[in-house]
Amino acid sequence: MRRAVEADAGRVVAGRVAAAGFGAHTASGHFGAGGDAPYDVALRSGGGSLQLVEHDGPTGSPVEIGRFLAAADAADDSVVDRARGTVLDVGCGPGRMVRAAIVAGHLTLGLDVSAAAVDHATAQGLPVLRRSVFDPLPREGEWDTVLLIDGNIGIGGDPGALLERCATLLAPGGSILAELHEDGDRDRGFLARLVDAGGRTSSPFPWHEVGRRALLGYAGRAGLGVQERWVSSGRVFARLRR
Repeated sequence: MRRAVEADAGRVVAGRVAAAGFGAHTASGHFGAGGDAPYDVALRSGGGSLQLVEHDGPTGSPVEIGRFLAAADAADDSVVDRARGTVLDVGCGPGRMVRAAIVAGHLTLGLDVSAAAVDHATAQGLPVLRRSVFDPLPREGEWDTVLLIDGNIGIGGDPGALLERCATLLAPGGSILAELHEDGDRDRGFLARLVDAGGRTSSPFPWHEVGRRALLGYAGRAGLGVQERWVSSGRVFARLRR
């Protein structure tokens, strides 16, 4: 019965996201896709300078492709140290957190909708699926830890819907480990693009930046409590628990 209820909840959230125009596999629906695909180009070329910019804005924040492709750093390790049991990495990119969690002894699976990211991860032998978090997934309701790192709480532009969906994936007592915006007051949704130094740009996609104070409201509506917050190497994280 519990699994049936959670599956129904997942379908409701997925429907809400689709209705809002946040389709996971459309060219304009996810991180860096479509257009000149600068994210894919950077992954396949081994790095590069990208900016996450507002759709109609000229400037934005850097996207650290080099860090995505490198081994987990001290801040990443602070997340893995807090993981318990099985780990699902949502928006895993080329797989550095998947690898770090496996090395730490966790049964781990990564998800990403970018073909280039999944190709990079699987070429390293990492268990990664090309799938949206809103798709049917293995072990729904049984994951002990769900990761939303590198700003992935912004996936789909609706943190509330994303956290509700992630809550349905958790086992009883499970946790979400999320990376937040460094500005504690940030709570901003917008259409974004990725742009590289050569002028290549992606199609627009919905994104949302969440600081620690805004997180409280989103977590509460998803039936989650904020159990811990910490800072490592200037990056801000939180643990949310059912």
